[in-house]
Amino acid sequence: MSQHRSLKGQSTIAAKRNVLKRFERVEILKSRGQFKVGDKVIGLRKTKPNE
Repeated sequence: MSQHRSLKGQSTIAAKRNVLKRFERVEILKSRGQFKVGDKVIGLRKTKPNE
């Protein structure tokens, strides 16, 4: 019997995520110059991942 596709390991899943973690959003905003050290990390503006 074959294994269900949802139970396979993370290494086989190569789909692009469209939701970023907070630290990833901060990095993107820093690179764009829209975030400075000392700014609040709550309520960050929306960002699209760099492609």
